[in-house]
Amino acid sequence: MKDWKVLLVDDEKEFVMTLAERLGMRGIKVTTAFSGEEALGTMETYKPDVMILDLMMPGMSGLVVLGRVKRLYPEVEVILLTGTGSASEGVTGMDQGAFDYLTKPLQIDELINKIGMAVKKASSAD
Repeated sequence: MKDWKVLLVDDEKEFVMTLAERLGMRGIKVTTAFSGEEALGTMETYKPDVMILDLMMPGMSGLVVLGRVKRLYPEVEVILLTGTGSASEGVTGMDQGAFDYLTKPLQIDELINKIGMAVKKASSAD
């Protein structure tokens, strides 16, 4: 887990900071972004193994960000976050190249398990 690099993208700052802290306490390296635009800018210098991406953000939606990430950085696995009841958007995202999706509120152990599976897939693609 020590070498896992994650980019956490969500416009809910308190959620992002809490989740980043919880992942960091488990030895995962986390960088954060609070918008799709910021995430894409961060990708230019920070190459994560996994992006955890909220679908519903003001400005650029998660699906638009997903499309750009998969086009520019196909080796990065993306786990989508959806609000309760919007699982169909998660499935749409998987059709567009996302590794998987989870609904909020998150179970931290389930998220860490998904990150681990995504990192394994990303590293086997090298």
